[in-house]
Amino acid sequence: MHTTTTQSKSPPDSSVLAGVRNMSRQVMSSREIADLTGKRHDHVMRDIRRMLEELQITDPRFGGSYRDGSGRSLPCFFLDRDLTETLITGYSIPLRHRVIVRLRELEDHFSEAPRVPTTLPEALRLAADQAEENQKLHMVIQQQAPKVEALERLANTQGSLCITDAAKHIGIQPLQVFAWMSKNRWIYRRSSFANWSAFQPRISSGLLEHKLVKVKNNESEELKIVEQVMVTRRGLVVLAEKINGASL
Repeated sequence: MHTTTTQSKSPPDSSVLAGVRNMSRQVMSSREIADLTGKRHDHVMRDIRRMLEELQITDPRFGGSYRDGSGRSLPCFFLDRDLTETLITGYSIPLRHRVIVRLRELEDHFSEAPRVPTTLPEALRLAADQAEENQKLHMVIQQQAPKVEALERLANTQGSLCITDAAKHIGIQPLQVFAWMSKNRWIYRRSSFANWSAFQPRISSGLLEHKLVKVKNNESEELKIVEQVMVTRRGLVVLAEKINGASL
């Protein structure tokens, strides 16, 4: 009997039944062994019983059942890796190879599955890790809250807004917004009597823009056209996020 195996890159037949595993061990069913080797299931069952008898194994966990196409419950076995390899030692090299390749696939899939804690210390460690992850998630939510609030306000706006109206949407006094924007080089005045102007980098980045608007002349009550700084939709989001996260 030859015991060496050859390597093959061909995948297992897609019609092969999936292997079965419980939470603590990876196993292969006798039905899948039969499909992989092309043997009758009752013959594989016979070989397994003979092997378990010779090894003096009576552990009931290797026994199981399945339902056939008509719904009948029929017996089968679920073998761990050691017993599976022991069983197929008596089979031909190609048959052994098919089973060994499938075992490796099941083992890789099993190692990727979430590990269930089996002891109290492991369970406590898992709970602590989950609590830490929840805390990190909570911190991320808090950090993103200003942006979310700004987006909600933005959903109710159309086009650009004057700074006073933008302040109302952000929920901060207009004078505070003007002061913050001036301090952080969003807007400037050439003189104390001049209108506010936007810094060019803020315009280039799409945060602010200049528009010609009609306003009343305080002395004559007549309308006049002036250039005014407007906050774009994108600028409102950035402004809300930065101002809400700053100490005014």
